Amino acid sequence: MLRNLRYDTESLWELDREHIIHPWIELGSAKTRRPLVVAESEGVYVYDTNGQKMIDGMGGMWCVNIGYAREEMAQAIADQARRLCYYSPFGMISTPPSIEFGAKLAEYTPGDLKHVFFTTGGSTAVDSALRFVQYYFNFTGKPQKKHIITRDYAYHGSTYLSASVSGKPSDRGFLDFVSETIHHLPVPNTYRRPDGMSEAGFCDQCVGDLEKKILELGPDKVACFIAEPLLASGGVIMPPKDYQKRTFDICRKYDVLYISDEVVTGFGRLGHIFASEPVFGIVPDIITSAKGLTSGYVPLGAFFVSDRLYEQLTGPESKGKMFTNGFTYSAHPVACAAGLKNLEIIERENLCGHVQELGPYFQEQMGTLRDLPMVGDVRGSHLMVCVECVTDKKAKTPPPAEWEVGMRIWRHAMPHGLLIRPLSHLVILSPPLIINKIQVDQAVAALRKAIEATMDDLVREGLWSA
Repeated sequence: MLRNLRYDTESLWELDREHIIHPWIELGSAKTRRPLVVAESEGVYVYDTNGQKMIDGMGGMWCVNIGYAREEMAQAIADQARRLCYYSPFGMISTPPSIEFGAKLAEYTPGDLKHVFFTTGGSTAVDSALRFVQYYFNFTGKPQKKHIITRDYAYHGSTYLSASVSGKPSDRGFLDFVSETIHHLPVPNTYRRPDGMSEAGFCDQCVGDLEKKILELGPDKVACFIAEPLLASGGVIMPPKDYQKRTFDICRKYDVLYISDEVVTGFGRLGHIFASEPVFGIVPDIITSAKGLTSGYVPLGAFFVSDRLYEQLTGPESKGKMFTNGFTYSAHPVACAAGLKNLEIIERENLCGHVQELGPYFQEQMGTLRDLPMVGDVRGSHLMVCVECVTDKKAKTPPPAEWEVGMRIWRHAMPHGLLIRPLSHLVILSPPLIINKIQVDQAVAALRKAIEATMDDLVREGLWSA
């Protein structure tokens, strides 16, 4: 139950409307909104200001991997804040937590990715990784290698550069983006492959898209390909089998760097600290990370770069040359202390092993929702899943945006004790890694009731006939 029962939800709503600009806010409702105010938490549960207890099916935003209200995390953060709350990370200055955390992470990074650049979150990790690629090719005498290849429905962040390599149509809106040097490939969405095409044939097509684009631009002009192993915010989009390995091989063939964006898939979400090698069989040139890096307790991001690249930039010819990128709060000592404790908990409780064991059960139970008339697809891996709603299962027709199917499900799920993430006609879950089978069953039952209630709404309103 709530530890503090003195919340005045109405007053909080009023103050929110008067002062807060939310990320991804729908501005048409900015002056009338009544937001969900999440006030407290424990384990896999969050509580709103009215005392409603809910399984956090979204894990904050893919990130609260070890669960909420960990006393030892709070203590580690407080201890470091007392010892040294902050110092500039620039140039020749460092702190013990950042050094220790970097060294600890290097025990898990695949291959020779043994150097880490700390940032403030996933967006700045991706932005910094892309700037590192620019620096690398400029420094090594290949300044013409400027072009970046990415994919439709990708999400890589919200800085100017990381947003430009993102590809969710709903995020393009009224903002501007880099366009001259960034190129989006068709999304490798196995569920929506052409009718009659096998998964293997679809993989051939998707891999061919990458090779054709590299050849069209010229291999000597392409710097990198950036890819989430699974396209998370785009709808937990599952590329066809062997896609990751084959696109990696294409990049190697044409001297194109491969960036694996593991902001979501890392730190246990797919059963490993880093999923690129054990799950997908690749050792990228660069990996980006955030979210589960500290389980959301303190903001932190990072990119990891191979020794092969880094060592080319640090010889005698580098004297006087600087990688002039970074942030006031890069390698923040409190955040790094939180990261160390977070990793200690993941190791001690074998959360990666737990995910490997529980993941198939989670996917199987979520898959039972396919019998609902509006559920077209249930897809995912381990502890991340997407339920895609359609109006016609055979045609895979998405419901009109004005039906607000995802938001309806979101509203119906909360009274049943589940908080999900709605994205148009999609419902996404990525719960804390500590979730157990009983809680999985509760989440699936709540989601079933919420989808059924949404279908009833649409039928009653004359919008849809099941």
